[in-house]
Amino acid sequence: MTHSLRIPDLTIPARPARAAWPAGVGPGDAGDPAVNDVDVIRVLGEARLAGTVHVVGAKNSALKLMAAALLAPGRSVITNVPRITDIAIMGEVLRRLGCVVRFAADDPVDPMVARGGVERSRSVVIDVPEQPGAEADYDLVRRLRASICVLGPLLARRRYVRVAHPGGDAIGSRGLDMHIAGLARMGAEISGEHGFVIAEAPDGLHGADILLDFPSVGATENLVMAAVLARGTTTIDNAAREPEIVDICTMLSRMGARIEGAGTSTLHITGVRELRPVRHATVGDRIVAGTWAFAAAMTRGDVTVTGVDPAYLEVALDKLVSAGGLVETRGGAFRVRMDDRPKAVDVVTLPFPGFATDLLPMAIGLAAVSDGASLITENIFDGRFMFANEMMRLGADIRTDGHHALVCGHERLSGAPVRATDIRAGAGLIIAGLCADGVTEVSHVHHVDRGYPDFVADLRALGVEVERGTAPEEPDLAI
Repeated sequence: MTHSLRIPDLTIPARPARAAWPAGVGPGDAGDPAVNDVDVIRVLGEARLAGTVHVVGAKNSALKLMAAALLAPGRSVITNVPRITDIAIMGEVLRRLGCVVRFAADDPVDPMVARGGVERSRSVVIDVPEQPGAEADYDLVRRLRASICVLGPLLARRRYVRVAHPGGDAIGSRGLDMHIAGLARMGAEISGEHGFVIAEAPDGLHGADILLDFPSVGATENLVMAAVLARGTTTIDNAAREPEIVDICTMLSRMGARIEGAGTSTLHITGVRELRPVRHATVGDRIVAGTWAFAAAMTRGDVTVTGVDPAYLEVALDKLVSAGGLVETRGGAFRVRMDDRPKAVDVVTLPFPGFATDLLPMAIGLAAVSDGASLITENIFDGRFMFANEMMRLGADIRTDGHHALVCGHERLSGAPVRATDIRAGAGLIIAGLCADGVTEVSHVHHVDRGYPDFVADLRALGVEVERGTAPEEPDLAI
């Protein structure tokens, strides 16, 4: 069955349904259509989302759980892993470190997770050798910033590690200063050459008191993974409190680590001699869930989101209530309904439990169609507003000044071709296109593939006229 938009001159061939992963093959391996930076997604505007959408495991947790598996030789199994390209990249990072990595079906398969026969989550099976490798190559690390999280576990196990400086989304500076300073306090000798971070601890790591200048998620994760095998007790003050931190601490505790204070700003880790492999389920993705919550509000829709604890989105959902929405929560699900045009609300991003920076594009999208003016303040990444120019191409009235954006709402946006600059900006632009007249075409949607499994299928199930295809080739302008 094919799906085409109702505007003939803008119709492109429908993207074929994605096949399930073959045994032992992960997302993004050869032949996977998800890895295509010339794809576009087109949506027909003036849409209203309605229905139920299931959210699978959090990308920001699953990637770090895969790295944590390096801490114990043997077979660890991580379930509820999202079917996205970043998982494939991390799988290849682990393979090059000597692990055997394969993907298998989650059992049992939830019909909401495999709507239409398309698997949205999988289990990743990781067999870790007694002596894993100690170098993470640049060609992979540059594509996935999260791969820097192998630094802590490899240093703890091998006492030597060489990891390329990471890449990832272009949303501002995200240095490694706190990672390096914390590891140095634990006895590591850190140096850098030829684009690599080199860390050595010939006598092993030892416990230390560490105060983070900022509650960095990445630094907290790396330091916790290093500390679980260090001699003595490590205390991390001003630690990140995100649900993903709690998730990794839960997995490490099941592996035999001794961690106190997960979910608070102070962590106490008492090192142990060795850890054991485990089976662990990834926590639901609160950012994907929040994306659907804002999409429901922006389109004056009615959407139920399952698979995520609504407590992880308390501030974001409260903003939607302030905007005039109805929010109902129950167990691992919530419902968002917006009957009228949203009212303008101000948003300030902060570390958890504050408003998540990854939801800022959706907050700007909501402000762009709200009644009134909203002040949006970004406190985490200095480049988050890079996508504002693309949103303005849709008719959004946005004025930025440093960490602030003043957004004056319009009743309706205007469809136009735009370009995704990162994962969340891509999703935000697609959703903004639902609030526009005409067709919105979003290019460079490989960014979206890195964070949203089967985004088009979910949109279609919620009532959106949407299609995905290959962008026309650009003309050769060479003289």
